[in-house]
Amino acid sequence: MQYEDVVAAADEVARTAARSAKVARLADLLRRVPPGLAPAVVGLLVGEPRQGRLGVGWATLRDVRAAPAEAPSVTVAEVDGVLTDLAGTSGAGSQRRRDELLAGLLARLTEAEQWHLVRVMGGELRQGANEGVVADAVAKAAGVPGPALRRAAMLLGDLGTAAQRALAGESLEVGLTTGVGVQPMLAGTAATVADALALTGPASVEWKLDGARVQVHRSGDDVKVFTRSLREIGGAVPEIVQAALALPHRQFVADGEALGLDEDGNPLAFQETMQATTRLRPFFFDLLSLDDTSLIDQPLADRKAALSAAMPGALRLPTIDTDDPVLADEFAAAALAAGHEGVMVKALDSRYQAGRRGTAWRKVKPVHTLDLVVLAAEWGHGRRTGWLSNLHLGARGPEGTFVMVGKTFKGLTDELLAWQTTALRTLAVGPPEEGYIQHVRPELVVEVALDGVQRSRRYPGGVALRFARVRRYRPDKMAADADPIERVQAMLGRGAAAG
Repeated sequence: MQYEDVVAAADEVARTAARSAKVARLADLLRRVPPGLAPAVVGLLVGEPRQGRLGVGWATLRDVRAAPAEAPSVTVAEVDGVLTDLAGTSGAGSQRRRDELLAGLLARLTEAEQWHLVRVMGGELRQGANEGVVADAVAKAAGVPGPALRRAAMLLGDLGTAAQRALAGESLEVGLTTGVGVQPMLAGTAATVADALALTGPASVEWKLDGARVQVHRSGDDVKVFTRSLREIGGAVPEIVQAALALPHRQFVADGEALGLDEDGNPLAFQETMQATTRLRPFFFDLLSLDDTSLIDQPLADRKAALSAAMPGALRLPTIDTDDPVLADEFAAAALAAGHEGVMVKALDSRYQAGRRGTAWRKVKPVHTLDLVVLAAEWGHGRRTGWLSNLHLGARGPEGTFVMVGKTFKGLTDELLAWQTTALRTLAVGPPEEGYIQHVRPELVVEVALDGVQRSRRYPGGVALRFARVRRYRPDKMAADADPIERVQAMLGRGAAAG
């Protein structure tokens, strides 16, 4: 299969609004995938290479350039082979070797293929084919029920592996296997605890930590620790491994958060938790298997009961079971007072399902806002072709300067895209950089909602927005009224003050 086939399908899907049409187009592609290539094709479609981390950062993607080929000639197998080589390159001279591998591949790709690959590798592929759409397309192509395909992907830890089985006509009857990461269940959002309870009914309300998701598998004396993306990190977190080995049960699979604490027991900021020198403490909130018995199909109430019996309180998240918004609000206030993000509200009758499906789990935490200045915008692709979309955002710096702190395209409706494209065109400065980044005079102020900030070496202010989305433009404010970089930087380590 040619890489051009994947890129063309992705581009067509990006231009298509109807989910059913997206699924049909991708199913047509997937039916033609040769044996053994399904994991590679699925990874390229969802923007997550099957190899995981490639060791190629944005600096490399920015600096390594090659004139595009005039005609497509590269196969998916060849692209996958180079990505495998990139992921496996380490040691002395590895950076130079990665540059050579990437440059050699880019030189053989057309402009459209280069655009797609760079965004896949940079984690910025936005073309309408998220994992849910691709999963439905795999099910349609293979002629299997969607729920069966999604369950297999959850238990195999990978949609690509499940796709390989389905497209080859193999059985999707798989069970939870200790040592094989399970795709995690995720939460939607709710503005208030009352809103969340209205969706879930009687619920487990738990403190929401600003830590790192971990899934701990123990089988005898062997312990594996998986991240949210199912990367195994047991060797890097010996304290979590030791905590698991200290428990009397010799087999279990537990889901939770790892958090760094200071000397007084207060939570560290997310970035400090993620530092290699930080000692982490696990806090578990779910139990998927115990003593060789799978609990994954049991309701949350039963899984919680098993967790309480198997784990000491020091290793479990604080939680209450209630359908009373007043009690839940008081519990949420206690979580915030203790320095945590907010609460999770989880239906007590919910089964464990990968991803954000339905209304079973909801997170509730304060929304923070900043008034920032638009420094540039990127010409869109796919459905957003012809519109200036991804905004480059800056905080006010010293002496009339602005310091970039992040990008976002979230929250932009079609109406807002049309308005901002017209407005930004009048502020354009010079031709687009690299053909698609349009710099503008820093005059438009936009109100951005965000979950917080984190340290960053990518931006000059040393700080980056976390999960930013546009709320509204502020025509009543001038650029000089934007929030200063000092306010953004002050959010580090102490949480963000509500705007």
